[in-house]
Amino acid sequence: MIPFYKPKFNPEVMPLLEEVLRSGWITTGPKTKAFEKEITAFCGNKITNALGSATAGMELVLRWYGVGPGDEVIIPAYTYCATANVVMHLGAKPVMVDIRDDFNIDPTEIEKHITDKTKAIVPVDFAGWPCDYETINQIALKHKSSFNPHSEEQKKLGRILVMADAAHSFGAERGNKKSGVLADVSVFSFHAVKNLTTAEGGAICWNLPDEFDHDEIYRVINVMSLHGQSKDALAKTKSGAWRYDVEFPGYKCNMTDMHASIGLIDLKYYGDNLKARSEMFGIYDEALKQYDWAITPTYQNSDQKGSLHIYALRIKVFTEAQKDDLINRMAGEQIMCNVHFIPLPLLSAYKSYSIKDYPKAYEMFCQELSLPIFIGLTKEEQHKVVECLDKHITAIKHA
Repeated sequence: MIPFYKPKFNPEVMPLLEEVLRSGWITTGPKTKAFEKEITAFCGNKITNALGSATAGMELVLRWYGVGPGDEVIIPAYTYCATANVVMHLGAKPVMVDIRDDFNIDPTEIEKHITDKTKAIVPVDFAGWPCDYETINQIALKHKSSFNPHSEEQKKLGRILVMADAAHSFGAERGNKKSGVLADVSVFSFHAVKNLTTAEGGAICWNLPDEFDHDEIYRVINVMSLHGQSKDALAKTKSGAWRYDVEFPGYKCNMTDMHASIGLIDLKYYGDNLKARSEMFGIYDEALKQYDWAITPTYQNSDQKGSLHIYALRIKVFTEAQKDDLINRMAGEQIMCNVHFIPLPLLSAYKSYSIKDYPKAYEMFCQELSLPIFIGLTKEEQHKVVECLDKHITAIKHA
């Protein structure tokens, strides 16, 4: 069988995990703090909070910024549900807009939907391909005069917050800048299937203007992630430091040293990971170029490099039903493909939105098929994937 994804860990992970276990300190501690510093050094942002998931990170950022009932947050209609769910958790309204041919949010659609209720824009770097942040950041600045702040943080920034849902794009670059510094705030995912994994986890990379006290923001987010408790367990181990306060009713979404240890090793060899993935992308490109039904993904140009997270093949003139048929046929060949993503308006939780309002998102959904891509996938397996695709797509189109 060729799975869609199969995790592979560097041999150095096991000794480090053993070190953590033997240390007696497995929750948030020195490894988590080291991982945060390494992420900051890699991305070039101002400070980083490591957390239990990217979803938790996005929600904490929006809560920190004061987003709540009556507010609007602009997101793409083509994304995973987490992008919208965090907005709903706050009692705010997700304002969905359509996408472009690269699967990323369309800046012209963003501008059409800005109102005096708009508090944040959340672009999503689909498959690790960075959005057009120069244009999006300019849109946020352009609408500064109509911004209606109602929290101290909103008053200080004085405009719409741009928060990158960078779940896919760790290691990507745009304009010689790494993902992590392309927006006011960027939130990464280190879920099990991501290029860089901690099994479960995520990180907030802060890059706000200099008038913000990033050390204080880091402290506040840590408190928010630990039920509002003023000290984490590591801080309380210091002599006489057992006493703590609960500053507000917070949440529980901190990262542990066990998870951070996996991430530290993955990050150490991340350049090798990207090189291997680039070679696999190239093999798919070469194998697929002979077929007129295939639209291969863009993952590098003169201005930017993607993180090579998903090989998002597009199949020309394909319907939703045809794609379902293809996935079932491929599974019958023991080849597991996937789809990223079902557009939000097609999900029961967001049925109040109509997919008819997002024609590009629906078109791209019908065409998109995510091919197996993981470290250890062989060239022979990739060619088998492509050969089976051609056999079944040809059969489906002629049925």
